[in-house]
Amino acid sequence: MGRVQGKVAIVTGATKGLGRASAILLAREGAKVVLTGRNSEEGEDAVRTILAAGGEAFFVKQDVADEQGWPRLIDETVTRYGRLDVLVNNAGIAIAANVEETTLEQWRLTMAVNLDGTFFGTKYAIDAMKKTGGGSIINLSSIDGNIGEANLAAYCASKGGVRAFTKAAAVHCGEAGYSIRVNSIHPGYIWTPQTQNYLADLGTQEAEKQKVTALHPIGRLGEPDDVAYGVLYLASDESRFVTGSELVIDGGYIAR
Repeated sequence: MGRVQGKVAIVTGATKGLGRASAILLAREGAKVVLTGRNSEEGEDAVRTILAAGGEAFFVKQDVADEQGWPRLIDETVTRYGRLDVLVNNAGIAIAANVEETTLEQWRLTMAVNLDGTFFGTKYAIDAMKKTGGGSIINLSSIDGNIGEANLAAYCASKGGVRAFTKAAAVHCGEAGYSIRVNSIHPGYIWTPQTQNYLADLGTQEAEKQKVTALHPIGRLGEPDDVAYGVLYLASDESRFVTGSELVIDGGYIAR
């Protein structure tokens, strides 16, 4: 207990899946957590879970692709808790389509949420963190930021962008002397609503699940907490010498 005691964290896309698990774990380990997302009912449910366990949290409805909402979110966080120590840029979407099938509308929507949202969050978090001595920014990329998958053309492009952008931001913050670390996490297939919906779009969900499970040498798909513990490590001072790095949590998927 207490690995992030007293830290203030924002987790985007925290209404379900990886974001919810990360927010709950950070709160359990002592952080004050601001959860954001589009679904207020699910967001408030996650907050109630945290409060019932003795944690501290509140929810803000947010579209990460809307730049104007970011300064308001940061200001509300700092007003409530006095600082910002951790940002988890988790919100994202995945559209099942190859390069020939992907429409411009789908491409732009994917970039807006996955890449623009990460850019906005990082930019405004840096401005807040550098005023109070530093912090940790954690950007959720994917194994598809490292490799290609035929049916995820736009998603691969956006997550590859998150991977490279994270390194650029890390170098900038380090050279500027901000004491802000910026790292990316690259999950394999994690059994979340997003993964379930994606596999259902490809065909029979159970059959597709068996196919992708076979691609993970460890023999199973990941669970949200498998990634949440990576978030916790990067949020904590245990990773104080880690920046510009890629934390791959994929059951061996890209080790083949």
